[in-house]
Amino acid sequence: MSAAIVRAKPVVIRGGTVVDPVDDREYAADIALEDGLISAIGTVPDRFRSARTIDARGLLIAPGLVDLAARLREPGYEYKATLESELAAAVAGGVTSLACPPDTDPPLDEPGLVEMLKYRAQTLALSRVYPVGALTQALAGERITEMAELNEAGCIAFSHADHPVTDTRVLLRTMLYAASFDFPVWLRPQDPHLARGGVAHGGEVATRLGLSAIPVCAETIAIDTLVTLARVTGARVHLCRLSTAEGVAQVRAARAGGLAITCDVAIHHVHLCDRDIGYFDAQSHLVPPLRSVRDRDALRAALADGTIDAVCSDHTPVDDDAKQLPFAQSEPGATGLELLLPLTLKWATEMSLSRARALSRITCAPARILGVPAGRLTLGAPADLCLFDPIEDWVVSPQTLVSQGKNTPFAGLPMVGRVRHTIVGGEAVFSRGAGWSIPTT
Repeated sequence: MSAAIVRAKPVVIRGGTVVDPVDDREYAADIALEDGLISAIGTVPDRFRSARTIDARGLLIAPGLVDLAARLREPGYEYKATLESELAAAVAGGVTSLACPPDTDPPLDEPGLVEMLKYRAQTLALSRVYPVGALTQALAGERITEMAELNEAGCIAFSHADHPVTDTRVLLRTMLYAASFDFPVWLRPQDPHLARGGVAHGGEVATRLGLSAIPVCAETIAIDTLVTLARVTGARVHLCRLSTAEGVAQVRAARAGGLAITCDVAIHHVHLCDRDIGYFDAQSHLVPPLRSVRDRDALRAALADGTIDAVCSDHTPVDDDAKQLPFAQSEPGATGLELLLPLTLKWATEMSLSRARALSRITCAPARILGVPAGRLTLGAPADLCLFDPIEDWVVSPQTLVSQGKNTPFAGLPMVGRVRHTIVGGEAVFSRGAGWSIPTT
């Protein structure tokens, strides 16, 4: 991050409860932060002299959240959101590390674009930003990008976002190239021909509303292809945004066959189904589409048992004009950075999971997929923390969201659990309400 974070003053956090997602436990402890790292957990040494203190009584102290998919809309889509607004939304949601997909304008297919994005993010000194590079030039699915150069510029993986790679030979070549450098390949499984023109899950709701459908087999056929190519090429493949029960079963089978494949699900799909479209509610127009109740329940269970490694916000800010259209013509996407934590806690409560285990899906698990030193509270680890009140009730109000994108299907719904402080590299980058104090000398 920036020099401001590297030179962060010593901080002590007192009276909180640590949530350890790695060991699945909670315990009372004070934490000391120094030089941007965690220097003590449990009892803070008497010699430690803090410049600032956080009163964390009644709060849970967790690793900063790690989000595998957050569109920051720069460059090219500043009318939808800006880097400043979305990174501010990230820290307001406790997200200290995030991956941004390559579908900007122009796409992240040149080292200069990646370096510019990294520089801008570091200058803002909020969340840590990890760009995902484009697999092909201009995301056109024709010519492979210079992945080695993009990696040197800062790309941690390569993807095609929601753009299809229709030529399987090109996809094979990109995966061979990536495998030769051991670069991760992140792909959303969807057959572009079967999904063409579709806006809703192929089921009863789409039929009743007269909406063009995307069948389940659009996902399963694509997964079959990607699994086969992963075996042939040896590429490290991550499946983005699973949406079907059948897709979950395919991942289980691939792993049982010895394939090291990872996957994630969007937080919206953990809670919503196609019935939530209601009467053409464009806020529920998402990619992939909201599936059936059966699919939603399968995703929830797979996330709980670890078949699905991580949950992400799939943050996609959309301007109001693009949502104030008939469902099929509206732009898909929903804001999610500020809702990732409370929706994960809600899922944990409903599934009778411990908070630590649930938080692992948005901390250490996605950090492992990213390959970055985040998502853990251990001595010497980066001092990226999220302090939150686990019992605070609040209602989602688009007007009060920090993100420039106010588009969410959860508007008006109650939430439990809210971020109070976010710390990145030992520096407080967000605080809601009281809690900071400067000790007297």
